[in-house]
Amino acid sequence: MSQISTHLNLPYIQPAQAQKHVTHNEAIELLDMIVQLTVQDFDAIIPPTTPAEGETWALGAAPTEAWIGQAGDIASFRGGGWLFVTPQTGWQAYGVIPEQMRVFT
Repeated sequence: MSQISTHLNLPYIQPAQAQKHVTHNEAIELLDMIVQLTVQDFDAIIPPTTPAEGETWALGAAPTEAWIGQAGDIASFRGGGWLFVTPQTGWQAYGVIPEQMRVFT
């Protein structure tokens, strides 16, 4: 059996796994991030100095600082650190600035 789901890459709880709540909470955190995806900005390259918990950005081609190596990913500030997810084709996101919808291709 795979350890992650096919479409959203959510972690599965494995048979005889210790601390199952950790895997479950990780999946909930990812769902909270990507379902009804709203980003502060598209093509962001510089991380904010004081992000609020849960704020999310769609990263551009050459992100810097804490975002280095995450080009094209979605970055969300959660639990005091950055959580990165690679968007799949067809995902939709609403941008706060500018106010617009985009579809990942």
